[in-house]
Amino acid sequence: MGKRSKYREKVGPQVPPLLPKTSKQQMYLDALRSSPQVFAIGPAGTGKTFLPAAYAGDLLMNNQVSKVVLTRPNVPAGPSLGFFPGTLEEKMAPWVIPFLETMSVRMGGQGAIDTNIKRGNIEVVPFETMRGRSFDDAFIIVDEAQNLTPSEMYMILTRIGEESQIVITGDLRQKDIKSDSGLQKAIETVYKHAIPAAVINFDHTDIVRSGICAQWVKHWED
Repeated sequence: MGKRSKYREKVGPQVPPLLPKTSKQQMYLDALRSSPQVFAIGPAGTGKTFLPAAYAGDLLMNNQVSKVVLTRPNVPAGPSLGFFPGTLEEKMAPWVIPFLETMSVRMGGQGAIDTNIKRGNIEVVPFETMRGRSFDDAFIIVDEAQNLTPSEMYMILTRIGEESQIVITGDLRQKDIKSDSGLQKAIETVYKHAIPAAVINFDHTDIVRSGICAQWVKHWED
């Protein structure tokens, strides 16, 4: 992790430094800069997916990582992905677009994204294809991880190769699977065995999207 511990926001002149909006986001950014394994748990609107996407763009721009990998479990909140036409990669496009848009701002535009995708430096990986793979010198983002089973979470955590970093995000209140959540199991294991991983817990007070969003998150389960 030597390369990422030396990272200091060396972005281009047209891109401002990556600045946190809350104290919890500062903790998150510090963890991204220093920990090989980062878990970000909490509601929408807290920046738990925005920050690693922006950070990933900066890492690629500064040649501090060879590859950015984006993946998520194939468990939709609405109709099954099988309902929609196209390949699995095409079906994942609506989900991955916000990540790529955030990265493009940090990298100078959509052209940089297209070039890095063609070169294999940005890879959108259907979760079903992760088994058997290993990622070296990669920055891996796993989104919607509350929908991973314990066995799936174990599988993804053992894909991490040399000089790689993994960021796992999710909201345990948004679990769409019937089985236990692998995200919950992973967090419990980190705490129980003092595994060297950072865990950032966001709540409604950390929401930066809007006051309305924060109110719904705060009161929905009252």
